[in-house]
Amino acid sequence: MDWYEDIKSNLWMFPAGMERDGVVGKNSVEWKSKYGSVIAAGFDMGTADGLNEKGLMANLLYLSEADFGERDTSREGISYSAYTQYILDNFATVEEAVSALENDELQVVPSPLPSDSGIRRDPTLHFSISDALGDSAIFEHLEGKLVIHHGKEFAVMTNSPIYDEQIGLNGYWESVGGDAMLPGTRRAADRYVRASYYLKNLPTPQSDRQALANVMSVMRNVSSPFRVSDPEQPNLSHTIWRTAANHLSNVYYFESTLSPNVIWVELREDDLKEGAPVKKLELSGNYDLVGNVTGDFIEAEAFKFTGPCDEGIPVEDLPDFCRVR
Repeated sequence: MDWYEDIKSNLWMFPAGMERDGVVGKNSVEWKSKYGSVIAAGFDMGTADGLNEKGLMANLLYLSEADFGERDTSREGISYSAYTQYILDNFATVEEAVSALENDELQVVPSPLPSDSGIRRDPTLHFSISDALGDSAIFEHLEGKLVIHHGKEFAVMTNSPIYDEQIGLNGYWESVGGDAMLPGTRRAADRYVRASYYLKNLPTPQSDRQALANVMSVMRNVSSPFRVSDPEQPNLSHTIWRTAANHLSNVYYFESTLSPNVIWVELREDDLKEGAPVKKLELSGNYDLVGNVTGDFIEAEAFKFTGPCDEGIPVEDLPDFCRVR
């Protein structure tokens, strides 16, 4: 996750059986979670990243070209802040998620991203998912339409440009050959090329530990170091945290760039079954955590997903940064 400021991420355990709402007012989608999950939240207002009990992982990243289109209340809607959670709650595999969402009947609705800097950014985002079968998919909303790239070959996602263009740029660098030259800037297109090259050339892991080390070595290589960030170019921000998952043993790994330690959470049936309590692990400012933190979560009230600031939203569902009507 790259961003120009701290998004105060915390980890949450959400059990199955939670009643949810898309928080977009009229024709907001409603659902009950089929699967429990462990997630990383942003500002405790939305799910940025996570893993569910079936081994499905979902992630979001900034994409300046994203365009969700004007709200069409004839379609069920969901706030961008809840979309990642919707996927984790409802699907066990990438194939299930793609089959359910490719008709584009569920409209993702944007709202301003919260910020401590006073600068409000539109939530121009794209989403990636992967599963225990090795399948993956990229979801992008362009000119109001959902575009999906589905297949095991779509294993890398950064930021701009749109995915079709990323593939084209990567094709050029593949023809050059990574042993001869790789693009080295911090721009997302260059990091996509480097990640693609290194991912294809990883050694075959002999253990879960080596598999994790393989993936983390690539992510660290394409991370952006700290620098003076430009809020007008969030796609060129520094890396604030990295995550990984073991889809088969259901372990979620989190590494803050402000901490020297990797922490991980084991997704256990008793923690995620219907009727289990919601739990939270406070990470913001808590940088001394290390290793297995599964037992360090404490019961907490679930955060409220943020919705748009328009007239169709009940006052009680407005984010704190919206003007109260």
